[in-house]
Amino acid sequence: MKKIGIMTSGGDAPGMNAAIRAVARRAMSFGIEVYGINYGYAGLVAGDIFKMERSSVGDIINRGGTILYSARYPEFAQEEGQLKGIEQLKKFGIDALVVIGGDGSYHGALRLTEHGYNAVGLPGTIDNDIPYTDFTIGFDTAVNTVVESIDKIRDTAASHERTFVIEVMGRGAGDIALWAGVAGGADEIIVPERPFDIQQVAKNIQNLRARGKKHTIVVLAEGVMHANEFMDQLKQYGDFDARSTVLGHVQRGGSPSGRDRVLASKMGAYAVDLLNEGKGGIAIGIENNQLTYHNMTDLFSSKHQPDMELYDINKTLAK
Repeated sequence: MKKIGIMTSGGDAPGMNAAIRAVARRAMSFGIEVYGINYGYAGLVAGDIFKMERSSVGDIINRGGTILYSARYPEFAQEEGQLKGIEQLKKFGIDALVVIGGDGSYHGALRLTEHGYNAVGLPGTIDNDIPYTDFTIGFDTAVNTVVESIDKIRDTAASHERTFVIEVMGRGAGDIALWAGVAGGADEIIVPERPFDIQQVAKNIQNLRARGKKHTIVVLAEGVMHANEFMDQLKQYGDFDARSTVLGHVQRGGSPSGRDRVLASKMGAYAVDLLNEGKGGIAIGIENNQLTYHNMTDLFSSKHQPDMELYDINKTLAK
């Protein structure tokens, strides 16, 4: 292997730059040329590719977002788009590819491997919804961002004796809500993985108020419903002076946490090692604090399972 490419795809996540840096410098330490691909699969097809030097990734480990940019490109799901991408890989003499992203990004990487270009996927998404990895790059930073927001919203909730419904990201997964809810001392955590009864939620809030607690924090995963809809349903069972807050894309930004920087560095270096061994069509993860890899096809037939023990723990801690 003489040349590898790096791209970021899908939603950006803090720590992607740290992963880019790790892949590039690990490869260069082996004498492998490294090429950056801008704008994900869209840039691959367009030939927006450039040779990287060690200085190309200098001072980026602390930066959020991705220096390689990202873009949605659904056309890559079709063979025509894949073949155009392969033409560009051949043009630049790129032998293998590291793709940093989530589920959709992995599908594209698998297609390239099937066409003869080894590709390795790194789990870069704040949602933490990728199977066979305990944590994804960006998740820890996003949780910290949400916890900081909860702390600030609690000040207002207490001052005005209000109930706040705080909607957090995660697509169809409740990991951000679970982790940030426990860390932020939420009174209720609502996630897609566990059914809930809005009337019971209202009753729980009433019980807290009867005990003397006049403000309430509800952390709601976006995969359940919109915060305004949840708030409107809650109002049917009592006057809680409720307000909704949608944290939105602030959760994707910011300097990555130390944990995300280390995770990205370890995974990026490991990806290059595996490509050097001729492995492709695989996705890297971390399980029980050990780096692992699985065939991408295994990920598509599996479903991420969040740590629901956190949900049960919070039920007792919030009483």
